[in-house]
Amino acid sequence: MSAPAVPGLEPAFEVEARLGALEDHGVTRAGHRRVVPITGGRVTGLFAADILPGGADWQLVRPDGAIEIDTRYSARTADGGHVYIRTFGVRSGRPEVLEALVRGDAVDPSDYYFRLCVRLETSVPALAALEQSVFVASAIREADRVRYAAYRVT
Repeated sequence: MSAPAVPGLEPAFEVEARLGALEDHGVTRAGHRRVVPITGGRVTGLFAADILPGGADWQLVRPDGAIEIDTRYSARTADGGHVYIRTFGVRSGRPEVLEALVRGDAVDPSDYYFRLCVRLETSVPALAALEQSVFVASAIREADRVRYAAYRVT
């Protein structure tokens, strides 16, 4: 009996998502809820597209200080096709590092953990293969944007 293949990673695409001001919704029944609007940006790599305004990151700040990431946004290709992008993951680190990120201070990405799972959905026939793969990403939070490099899990 053979063993399952050990997954590898192939570079797939990069995202730069511009962010609006953080909206602190306070403590809800789910926990400390924050919403960060996505106002635009760009995707490059396996496909190229402009990120449309209107998406957001519906964050949940856990009691341990880690932030559960839950984004949903759309991007439009040059020929008018759409790609729906959904990420979920976690950003964690020492409390003072996470506070500096919220303030918009420059923080070395090696000082915190920010990883994502990425799901893509599209009706564009040329991009249909994107729906048949699993993607993971390593992300960086900057003052007014998030950047991440996504990898296809082989």
